[in-house]
Amino acid sequence: MTVLILTCQEDVTTDMVVAKLYERGVPLVRFDPADLPGEAALSAEYVSGDFQGYLSYDGRLLSMSALRSIWVRRPGEPAAHADEASEWLTAESRQALYGMLYSTTARWMNHPCVAAQARCKPWQLRVAHRSGFAVPPTLVTTFPRVARQFAEQHKEIVVKSATGPPATEPPMALPTTRIGPDTDFSAVAAGPTLLQKFIAKQADIRLTYVGGRMFAARKEAESDQVDGRYGTGHPWKPSEVPDRVARAVREYAGMAGLAYGAFDFAVDDEGVWWFLECNQGGQFGFVELETGQPIAAAVASWLGGSQPA
Repeated sequence: MTVLILTCQEDVTTDMVVAKLYERGVPLVRFDPADLPGEAALSAEYVSGDFQGYLSYDGRLLSMSALRSIWVRRPGEPAAHADEASEWLTAESRQALYGMLYSTTARWMNHPCVAAQARCKPWQLRVAHRSGFAVPPTLVTTFPRVARQFAEQHKEIVVKSATGPPATEPPMALPTTRIGPDTDFSAVAAGPTLLQKFIAKQADIRLTYVGGRMFAARKEAESDQVDGRYGTGHPWKPSEVPDRVARAVREYAGMAGLAYGAFDFAVDDEGVWWFLECNQGGQFGFVELETGQPIAAAVASWLGGSQPA
């Protein structure tokens, strides 16, 4: 049985997992959907209740009946590398490829339909509440008056993007920013704005969840640090996971249908882990390189295993 990895051509995190799969002797195909059509070809037949599908890539012919698992790891857009690329060709190629893959019995890390919902940050916050996490009070609004009231109630808040920086050239940095109740909130009417109570944190936590296993890493925060992505000077170190947080992680993963998730927390001076977000496709390579935690091996083990999802 074969592992199919949907990824771009150059990704160090994928390389780490591929190396572990090779060590285990697990057959795999590393495939970028951007190469379909062109370097890749497919055929799927749906006749009299039967399904047969094949993917040809890099000199190999992969039968859909031989698929063990599928890892979605930053794949390119279908048809992006085609000689006559177009939105229509991308849409047609996406339908053909993912329609075929959805028809298999392979298990996913993570299924694209699950992943699409899991990327929605307001939805994440609701699931986090229901899972038992400590979650900072949060508001998403286009009403300036409501934003102002929220700031007056919580005194110190942050404003952040729900989706991340826009795709621009050169890339744009969009850090989480601390603001106070005296801020002019009139611009909130121009677009949905996410506001959250400021957590005075002692450390950042990145917890990587892989099929039931958890790898937590801690990085001490700098004085008055707001956005952990832009902190410097402190290394990531392995951390124990409190029982309450472990239970909430399992609950969240089950409710969201995730086999993999990168959870981010802020730890306050009382040791409370405040849920910030769960990135269903988040990086783990930098954590493994600094902490030595065997995350790539855990991913490879899950992909190469035969237990049900």
